[in-house]
Amino acid sequence: MEQVTLKINGISVTVPKDYTILQAAHDAGIEIPTLCYLKDINEIGACRMCVVEVKGARSMAAACVHPVSEGMEVVTNSPAILKARKTNLELVLSTHERKCLSCVRSGDCELQRLCKEYGVDDETKYAGDNQHYDIDDSAPHMFRDNNKCILCRRCVAACKNNQGVAVIGPNERGQATHIGCAFETPLGETNCVNCGQCITVCPTGALGEKDSTDEVFAAIADPTKHVVVQTAPSVRVALGEAFGMPVGTNVEGKMAAALRRLGFDKVFDTDFAADLTIMEEANEFLDRFKNGGTLPIITSCSPGWVKFCEHFFPEFIPNLSSCKSPQQMFGAVTKTYYAQKMGIDPKDIVCVSVMPCTAKKFEIGREDQSAAGVPDVDIAITTRELARMIKRAGLMFDRLPDEGFDDPLGESTGAGVIFGATGGVMEAALRTAVETLTGEELGKLDFNDVRGTKGIKEASYKIGNIEVKVAVCSGLANAKKLLTDIKEGRANYHFIEVMACPGGCVNGGGQPIQPASLRNFVDIREVRAKTIYELDASMPLRKSHANPSVQKLYQEFLGEPGSHKAHEILHTSYVERDLY
Repeated sequence: MEQVTLKINGISVTVPKDYTILQAAHDAGIEIPTLCYLKDINEIGACRMCVVEVKGARSMAAACVHPVSEGMEVVTNSPAILKARKTNLELVLSTHERKCLSCVRSGDCELQRLCKEYGVDDETKYAGDNQHYDIDDSAPHMFRDNNKCILCRRCVAACKNNQGVAVIGPNERGQATHIGCAFETPLGETNCVNCGQCITVCPTGALGEKDSTDEVFAAIADPTKHVVVQTAPSVRVALGEAFGMPVGTNVEGKMAAALRRLGFDKVFDTDFAADLTIMEEANEFLDRFKNGGTLPIITSCSPGWVKFCEHFFPEFIPNLSSCKSPQQMFGAVTKTYYAQKMGIDPKDIVCVSVMPCTAKKFEIGREDQSAAGVPDVDIAITTRELARMIKRAGLMFDRLPDEGFDDPLGESTGAGVIFGATGGVMEAALRTAVETLTGEELGKLDFNDVRGTKGIKEASYKIGNIEVKVAVCSGLANAKKLLTDIKEGRANYHFIEVMACPGGCVNGGGQPIQPASLRNFVDIREVRAKTIYELDASMPLRKSHANPSVQKLYQEFLGEPGSHKAHEILHTSYVERDLY
């Protein structure tokens, strides 16, 4: 790649020719502040926080979009620049509701951090007649508080560019400009798929998930309730970030210890249900494949994707696997098999799930998700909410011992844990489907073609005398492209995995929020996924059908994969939804 050499603050730096000043400065160990910029998502140079001086230029340049050139001389920290950035912050703050003490992002707010660094006083000198907005909490998973919005448009870009949903954008003009839905329609009445990607990119407290932690604490305190908790695969590789640990740290043991100390009666693992999902989904795929069923079969683990399909591609509803997601399967098994074994009325069990996904808050209220006549899962909280519970309870997370999950719904395999990364469901299903179809044990369990954070991946595998074509995609804009290609005859597959969030659940809308200063230079999806695959490789059992607790569940209760009883408890249905 062609290189150029420039000077930044008098220091010579050589970087690729296609770099921006922001990237070049980062390589030189200099952080230039940003508020609106997100690499590959929102590169608009609008907030002007990243302004720098370029020798020979008439005005300051926005470093996030200004390309480098040979011999360029850049200054990033002159008195004029520092003053300009401070003035920009004061102007932003002049229309910002400054209720930091009660804000969910206090201490984790990019605006707050920059104001502190640049010495911006809470009493801004640019006070004026500001707009006041009612909070939109019409959606089941989140709220929007435009009183804290800084109009960076990062949420708009994530919804449009990453997800292809585009239900939010700037309304009105001038001082009245605000982010909302067309015709001021409440978010809950739109095609929003509840993915929460807008929340993860918001630099302030303008967006957040609906907090259910008080509801969980109340359930734990109720002596008439038996409260169990399940934790999704990717939570264990992200939760530590909320306590200052490096991105991708595996905190499974401390997480289990913390949940036990919060007072849950049983601490279980959604990975068990991920293995169960594979048993049903692999069986469903093989049945369709061998008996002329609807193909391609498309995974149904991601509720954001399922809702997207129901809104935008209802013609593919017959292609969706009828399997409930692992979250819902776990709840269904808890309130049937587990309740029976323990002698507890399902009405007295409260099933709490800890998920990387805000769409799970919507999923627990879907139709046909009540195997025991009561909701399969009662409360879904995000990784962020669990972190808040741990902090509120005064638990010193980093000092907790490593503990394991409770049996039997805490036993899982490597195939279950890789559900957290894009391609993981496909790989887990292939491990079971191949051995079931051939009757032979796989010598190599890694299906590397479906791994990685690339938006769309495809592969072809020879299973006996049969060629199986598969595809994996993450990010709903990629799903839209893939399904359009299938509709128009440009692509043909037998099995497709779709995850709503780019990179899969490791990058879910409920995961700890990382600032743009990290997101722009570190692929957090890749780092978290790496730990997921390391966990898989280290486990003694790596195939879902080898899970002894799952085998016992079938022997004692369900019969066999795809049985009538399994369908009653573990499978669901979908509906076509209107387009907004």
